[in-house]
Amino acid sequence: MYLKSRLSWNVIIPAENLDIEGLMLQKAIVLRLLEDFASKKATKNLGYFIAVTTMEKIGEGKVRQHTGDVLFPVDFSCITFNIFRGEILEGVVHKILKHGVFLRCGPTDKIYLSHQKMSDYKYVPGENPIFMNEKMSRIERDTVVRFIVVGARYVEAEKEFQAVVSLEGDYLGPISQSSV
Repeated sequence: MYLKSRLSWNVIIPAENLDIEGLMLQKAIVLRLLEDFASKKATKNLGYFIAVTTMEKIGEGKVRQHTGDVLFPVDFSCITFNIFRGEILEGVVHKILKHGVFLRCGPTDKIYLSHQKMSDYKYVPGENPIFMNEKMSRIERDTVVRFIVVGARYVEAEKEFQAVVSLEGDYLGPISQSSV
């Protein structure tokens, strides 16, 4: 789910990037904030960082004693993406294994749908393996699938989320082939 969040971060501008003109300083602060935002990738509480939407406030800079760098408190709004247990989402199949499939949803690509959680589908091996049910409904690579999240966890070392999902419920399953 996409969420709008308001955050307060400290942005450090190296002394050599400081300029007398205020506009250049503001540009340096925004660029550094965007670099920090991109490198952070995700947190357990907020999910994946997608985009900075608005700069609310740039506070007064404080010079750091030993380096001469300046620390600016910055308030901004951003869009994040997080997965919650019980949430119904759509994802695109990107990997098919004998025991299930992996899906992509937003920035998350480690979403696992076990064959046990799609009980009416059977694995069909081959060069392009698929899962198919008696009604000839197919789950194959690039198929868009609507699912319910059974569980999700954050892996701190990789700064990413993993989820286990199911097709057990009403209106869940393959929707269409993706044009991606």
